[in-house]
Amino acid sequence: MTKIINIAKNTSYLTVALILQKVISFTYFTVLARNLGPEDLGKYYLAISLTTIFAIFIDMGMVNALTREVAKSENRAKDLLGNVLIIKLPLAILSLAAVAILVNVMGYPLITKWLVYLSCICMVLDSFTLTFFGVIRGFHNLKFESIASVIFQIIVMILGLSALYAGLGLLWIISALVAASVFNFIYSGFILWQKWKIKIIPIYNKDLIRFIIKLSIPFGLFAIFQRIYIYIDTVFLSIYAGDKYVGLYQIAFKIIFALQFLPMAFTASLYPAMSTYWLKNRQQLSISFERAMNYLIIISLPITFGVIFLADKIILIFKSGFVEAILPMQIIIVSLLFIFINFPIGSLLNACDRQKINTINMAIVTAASVLLNIILIPRFQAVGASITVLVTNFLMFVLGIYWVPKIIKYRPLLIIKTFLKSLSACFVMAAGLFYLKPYINIFMVVILGGIIYFIILFLLKGFKKEDIISVYNSFIKKSV
Repeated sequence: MTKIINIAKNTSYLTVALILQKVISFTYFTVLARNLGPEDLGKYYLAISLTTIFAIFIDMGMVNALTREVAKSENRAKDLLGNVLIIKLPLAILSLAAVAILVNVMGYPLITKWLVYLSCICMVLDSFTLTFFGVIRGFHNLKFESIASVIFQIIVMILGLSALYAGLGLLWIISALVAASVFNFIYSGFILWQKWKIKIIPIYNKDLIRFIIKLSIPFGLFAIFQRIYIYIDTVFLSIYAGDKYVGLYQIAFKIIFALQFLPMAFTASLYPAMSTYWLKNRQQLSISFERAMNYLIIISLPITFGVIFLADKIILIFKSGFVEAILPMQIIIVSLLFIFINFPIGSLLNACDRQKINTINMAIVTAASVLLNIILIPRFQAVGASITVLVTNFLMFVLGIYWVPKIIKYRPLLIIKTFLKSLSACFVMAAGLFYLKPYINIFMVVILGGIIYFIILFLLKGFKKEDIISVYNSFIKKSV
């Protein structure tokens, strides 16, 4: 029971934190887009995308392995962290060298190179920050990570907007990310040392290093494929279409990326518990998986319908130069359902020692993404990249759900019933949006649309009064 309460509390706290973070992040992104325009926005996010891809070569899946092993055996946390650090230090140096070589070989302009170099500082610091929070997650605690995620974004916004309005240019704007990364690195390390008394020092244990590397390989390969899959479209757009289309695509991509805080918050708390349930309580594992799928379906479908119907209004938040982003946005948002439900599927596979299967699935999806991007981007630019996101996320769902019944006994008909009820409520909501859109402010339309959806879903018994009480209690009750 304690674990269930902790899942609810951790999910609630991290969800609130990520909502705040994403609201701040999207507001900041909107201001940047309005002031920079598609081309400079494209340069900014190209630098971030390149270093984000290479960041995984520092981690190599060790954080997932670290969280899982700490959750299984908390008294090994210090030794596990120390040996992870001694592996990551040389990987960080090699990754920095690889990025520097790549941007020079690719012949990017000087401004882009410097943006990448500054982003490299974030790449290294964020990787070690993620390691510290990985240990803390293993202790079933997301409170401090939740606080850090909000403060990080506040620092970025304050310093970034100051640089923007002072006319200091892109280099100073991206330096805001560096400052925020420095804070997160210091904060996460201090919390780990102060609260759990774990010293952050490299430890060399030959046998433990071998164990960590062996355990991390499937996670690492998955993460490599995943990063390439998520960010390679931005790189291809910069090569085949130019910075303008990178900026246009970022409008659509940023929306689904921002919305991922919902499944991320839920599975961040769920993953350590799933690892424990796999060893001790298979029935509770099945129940947790079903609930995760149902909740994420209920949340993702109305967002999808809402963005499709309100895309022309949403784009007005940005300047007229982004009108071409409407169609890519409408296409890419359809993939949101699959993005959401792929989170608990992937967490289940990883928690139940099926990380190799998850890695193979990600490799197949990455290969499909590269192929589709090469075919579609030169012909359709940002629209082609959006089509690729939709097709490949559906493919990932098909590949993952195939394995679920081989691991746990769950009730797929229960999940399908929830999907159909949510879909029915969405059609009613869409009719309301269609009628209200010409007459009411977009923010009021969104609020009224949400109210219509949840009233209809409640009447269809898509969720119960007990579910509302459970969510409410997760915020106000203390962990046992």
